[in-house]
Amino acid sequence: MVYTNQSQIFGDIIKTENDNIVIKYFKEFQEQITDNLVDTIILGESEYLKKICYWIVYNAAIQFGVIPSSIHGLYEARGQGLCGGFSVPAINLRTLTYDLARAIFRVAKNLNAAAFIFEIAKSEIGYTDQRPQEYSSVIMLAAIKENYKGPIFIQADHFQVKASNFFNNKDAEISSLKNLIKEAIDACFYNIDIDSSTLVDLSKSDIPEQQKLNYQICAHFTEFIRKIQPKDIQISIGGEIGEVGGKNSTPEELHAFMNGYLAQIDGLKGISKISIQTGTTHGGVVLPDGSIAKVNIDFDTLKKLSEIAQKEYKLAGAVQHGASTLPNEAFNNFPKVGCAEIHLATQFQNIVYDYLPLQLKEKIYSWLHQNFANEKKPNITDDQFIYKVRKNALGPFKKEIYSLPREWKTKISSVLEEEFAFLFEQLNIKETKTLVDKYIKPVVVKKDKDSFLKETTKLTDLEGAD
Repeated sequence: MVYTNQSQIFGDIIKTENDNIVIKYFKEFQEQITDNLVDTIILGESEYLKKICYWIVYNAAIQFGVIPSSIHGLYEARGQGLCGGFSVPAINLRTLTYDLARAIFRVAKNLNAAAFIFEIAKSEIGYTDQRPQEYSSVIMLAAIKENYKGPIFIQADHFQVKASNFFNNKDAEISSLKNLIKEAIDACFYNIDIDSSTLVDLSKSDIPEQQKLNYQICAHFTEFIRKIQPKDIQISIGGEIGEVGGKNSTPEELHAFMNGYLAQIDGLKGISKISIQTGTTHGGVVLPDGSIAKVNIDFDTLKKLSEIAQKEYKLAGAVQHGASTLPNEAFNNFPKVGCAEIHLATQFQNIVYDYLPLQLKEKIYSWLHQNFANEKKPNITDDQFIYKVRKNALGPFKKEIYSLPREWKTKISSVLEEEFAFLFEQLNIKETKTLVDKYIKPVVVKKDKDSFLKETTKLTDLEGAD
């Protein structure tokens, strides 16, 4: 059911007291209200009603014990050698976000896991049509629906500086990204990955000079985040030294970045982790027959740089991007080499596409051929073309995919629930709830109704990492 007016939402289950939301009947809220709020957020036409829903969702989440949090405390403990032996999965949900988040929370409860992150990249916000407030609200509703309690971690992934924009108009590019960071923090993204690795200049012979713009801009955004972060919340910030899909990172690059960065931030709390390149690409490399090429990931580099990051700079370790399409046998290696965090996205999208009804899939592919024909190069097959561009249909077809019959969504969710369970086991995050409870002290940020009703900054350029 899509709410069409405010009175429909409140009924007898929710009431307002002094402009605050109070849940009167928790079980009834879970059973009767949660799904309708998601329907209204995703399918509704009224922006005002969607914002009212966001206000209700946030207040309900706090009352249900679902607290958006920063993972910084856990990563700080890891950097001090107080915990380890696991790799935190950071999961990008590009479609069916509510249903797949519910599956993740079910797996987490079964495994007593809590060290996992939901994230969305700058580029994904654009092509999946999921603004930060929508994304975080749907995830909070999924936690409520599955009766998951405790800190939840929502992350801005690859908030990337686009090099061409930067060199054309530096101030405009920085301002645009600051607007997006502010929007994300307002939407309870208390974990933010800054990707200024696009500014690394490998043409320079001196490694510190190669990394100079990268660490300067990362430091600039660190200062900005520390200035606007909510009281008593230390946002977890990530940096990046090697653009994913480029050359593999080296210890010299890590030292050059960190030494320059630390000198720039002048005693502020800095990044908690560092993303590196080890041989992967976003989305994997698709072969002419549509299969994914095998990747030889450089686990030695990942281990070496994680050790340097932890022992010399007290970071949680190195972060692995572009990993979801790796073969299953690769995943148990990440905890063994000290990988702090691993980003997973494309394979979940692939599974959704595998299980979409044929009629809808054909409709989507026909739309892609019409709207992205300029990307169909003579040297690539049709399978390669579709694989490359089909992420771009997730926004335009968001409502149609979400409106699939329940049996279809249940099937997709069950397949992905098995995938999430496998990954959580391989990454060794079972029983991490104890660690999260020990090192994360949730902070409730007070938000009034007006903060949800304000205008959202609309960005025209949301290009970035895949």
